[in-house]
Amino acid sequence: MDENMLNIETRRFLKEVGVTSQREIEKAVREAVSSGMLQGHERLRAHVTLTVDAIGLRHEVEGEISFQ
Repeated sequence: MDENMLNIETRRFLKEVGVTSQREIEKAVREAVSSGMLQGHERLRAHVTLTVDAIGLRHEVEGEISFQ
């Protein structure tokens, strides 16, 4: 196994996840504020589950997003 390639490919995947996830969260929050669903000062609980079925990986991350 090429450890360097594993590292590079893992980082590439996680960068894609991070960039697209941030874009989607920001879009959804803007739409929710526009529609009145949110007032614009809430703290939002967020939960992400990462799975890699082939190796039985399931990793969960929970956090909070504040945009006041």
